[in-house]
Amino acid sequence: MDADPGDAAERYAAVVAAFEDDPHVEPPRPGARGFGSTALRTGGSIFAMLDVFGRFVVKLDAARAAELIDAGVGAPFDDGHGRAMRAWLVLGPEQDWPAYAREARARAQ
Repeated sequence: MDADPGDAAERYAAVVAAFEDDPHVEPPRPGARGFGSTALRTGGSIFAMLDVFGRFVVKLDAARAAELIDAGVGAPFDDGHGRAMRAWLVLGPEQDWPAYAREARARAQ
């Protein structure tokens, strides 16, 4: 699920824009670095982000993420240390990123 970084950034900007009127969503932090620097947060918790490889990642609950992985909708998200994070899902460019971000946002409440 590799992404074209330019295309992914443009698509992610549309996801961020979809939440700009939600007062409970914190936008990405300009100038931030490291894990979650591009993340959308609610209550301080990340629910969607663009990772360092230009992949769109959402945090659902573990069962929902497993269901989507089993259905071939997404792939497990690796924390960079060889461990899949159970509730995190990487989605390809063919998926509806805003819809999955809204689902992740609803689960983060």
